[in-house]
Amino acid sequence: MHRQLILVIHGPEPFDSGEAAFLIEQLAPSRIIVAGVMARTAAEESGIPCELAGLPPSMVIRDLPLETVLANHGKTPDSGRIFGEIVASRLAPRGILHLEASSRTLFLWNREPDTLAQETAERTGYMIEEVRTPPLGDTSQRIIRGCLPGEAVFVNGIVIGQATGPEVVIRKEGRSIIPVSGMHAKDHGLEKLADQPFIDLSRVWCKSGLVRTALPRAGEPRTGPGRVLFIDHCGHRLYDVITPETRGIVCVGDDTTAVCGHIAAHLGIPVLGIVDGDADGIVPSSFAPGTVIARAVRERDDDIGREIQGMIPGKMVAWDDVVENLIGYLGERVEIIRSGR
Repeated sequence: MHRQLILVIHGPEPFDSGEAAFLIEQLAPSRIIVAGVMARTAAEESGIPCELAGLPPSMVIRDLPLETVLANHGKTPDSGRIFGEIVASRLAPRGILHLEASSRTLFLWNREPDTLAQETAERTGYMIEEVRTPPLGDTSQRIIRGCLPGEAVFVNGIVIGQATGPEVVIRKEGRSIIPVSGMHAKDHGLEKLADQPFIDLSRVWCKSGLVRTALPRAGEPRTGPGRVLFIDHCGHRLYDVITPETRGIVCVGDDTTAVCGHIAAHLGIPVLGIVDGDADGIVPSSFAPGTVIARAVRERDDDIGREIQGMIPGKMVAWDDVVENLIGYLGERVEIIRSGR
């Protein structure tokens, strides 16, 4: 195989399904780069040595040579193809090789067949399909395709509603995202998104469905004093702030608690989740020992989160002491639905 081949793996499914290990064995890449938050968790659990980019695939690939192959495993063949089209459109006119495991297809996006494509197809058994990205349409709105009815719809990591059909249409109006069609809106999510101003709707991160389908592998519990993080409705940013000194995470929001708990379980870190019961089931629930989940009785989790944020110590502390202090302060304003004891 080409000695300089670089394999960029997106999402957790290639690792969880075993396809990443297969592709690595067949292609023998000189570098393996992981793109995506849950992809990092799955990659670390797999034990496969990887570079962890922490960036979207298009941003990873644009600075790499043409001998780069993107691997993905969409929830359906259609959604896998749509994913490739989005990445390719952001890199156009540059072409990319896209291995789509859900259909075992090697898409040649905006690229002619060459020796690298032929060798990749022969070694993997994937069928080659030449495709071109369509011209950009109306940039004032965004179509999120490949949705399944009932799935959560995300924009920049925040759930803004549930899909009612295969396409969700949103548009930008001032600082706000406005749902146009194909979705039952979640007002709370749209409110949170309004606090994250952006300019280009075509560049925001949109997806639908579960962020991971597999349960994490439990990590060795971290013990002793350490630092406690505070995460408010942005669980997808957890890897940006977590350190070897982290001993616990106070997180606000049902879905944020689910995502933080999932990642933290893999690292052996407990969480204190402040929730209000509007979970969208975006990831299988899993938590490290010592985790406590507290549901707001009469308030929104946001309001409690803003109130307790300043109570998180900025020094080395014992996790149990932090939990006891916060739960004691909140008293009957919360109901403990998962106890760390």
